[in-house]
Amino acid sequence: MTESKSTLFTSDEYDQVAKYMMGDLSRYRENIIVPRNMGPVTIKTFEQKMIEGFSESCPFKAGLSCVMGYGLGGALGLFSASVNPTITGQDAKQQTAREVFRDLRKSTHSYAKSFAMIGLVFTAVECTIETYRGKSDWKNGTYAGLITGGLIGYRAGLKAGIFSAVGFATFTTAMDYYMRGH
Repeated sequence: MTESKSTLFTSDEYDQVAKYMMGDLSRYRENIIVPRNMGPVTIKTFEQKMIEGFSESCPFKAGLSCVMGYGLGGALGLFSASVNPTITGQDAKQQTAREVFRDLRKSTHSYAKSFAMIGLVFTAVECTIETYRGKSDWKNGTYAGLITGGLIGYRAGLKAGIFSAVGFATFTTAMDYYMRGH
């Protein structure tokens, strides 16, 4: 009679065979393979994944929208102040350069703050809704427009809040429809 062994490999030999067959799995836990439409497949480093995760986070998106809204609002405020004179009528006097620049700065800053706040609130609400729903579609912008418009308009009363919410939601839905190319 022949004597049979119950195991073919020791645990160390089994680990060596598994590593030979499957490779070192730690590499795949640290990196993600990113397929591309054109060109070779690349492997993202840990730092690239951290930067990508940070730039796709809701606080970063909201902060970026706030800064961009401030810049756009400032540009529109500057244009608006340069087109609309502040002193009109028969009692109008010639403004000094200092008064003109003061009006420009005041108008520019006012528009910039308003646009920055709208950008911050809208983006934060939209990103939060998208995270909660787990979907990226037109409904996120519509819901965010309802909430943001309602918050903006509610300062003037309930009726103004409702009209503002519907108007902002309609605008964001139309913009989303246009931007997605439907």
